[in-house]
Amino acid sequence: MKQVMIVAGGEPSLWPSLAAFSKQDVWIGVDRGSLFLVERGIALTLAVGDFDSLSADELAHVKHHAKEVITAQPEKDFTDTELAVFEALRRYPNHSITIIGASGGRWDHFLANLWLPLDWQNIELATKITLRDEQNSLQYFLPGEHRISKEGDKKYLAFICLTPVTGLSLYDAKYLLDKADCPYPKSYASNEFVGESTRFSFDSGIVAVIQSVDKQ
Repeated sequence: MKQVMIVAGGEPSLWPSLAAFSKQDVWIGVDRGSLFLVERGIALTLAVGDFDSLSADELAHVKHHAKEVITAQPEKDFTDTELAVFEALRRYPNHSITIIGASGGRWDHFLANLWLPLDWQNIELATKITLRDEQNSLQYFLPGEHRISKEGDKKYLAFICLTPVTGLSLYDAKYLLDKADCPYPKSYASNEFVGESTRFSFDSGIVAVIQSVDKQ
């Protein structure tokens, strides 16, 4: 499946390696993330944001290289990253979405990005989104049984109850769980793969699964 790469304004030193992503992917820059992409010679399909973090010269540079620019008002109901995701979902409904540059820096920005899909009317769209940085990847899951494959460099697993969750079972990770109910947001952290995949299920709520590795 082709994917949309959404690049927020987080520090590029925290990005995952871009070598893993295809030149055929769609690249959307969010505010300063647009400039980071242009500076790296990546073809920028769309730049989105109020661009309050850019100087006039930097913004002109982005506008010169981006195929399209959507300028938002600083006072708005949605974050710049959320606006970029809305555009990606509207324009590329059959693509997956990977967001980088969304962690590190200000915690309020990171938490806004983490909980970004939870108040959407169609929460199933959350399952199209993956957040990545140099150490972590995060995916959203809805009730049911799921199997995820281990990413090559990742060792650790965390199961994050973003909402109240019922019936959470972990079947073949290092630490197992049997039909646990979690009435409030909670992180079952520092679990580990024991093979090349792991299986889990739950009955209600929204769970994020993080694969991670220690910083080298």
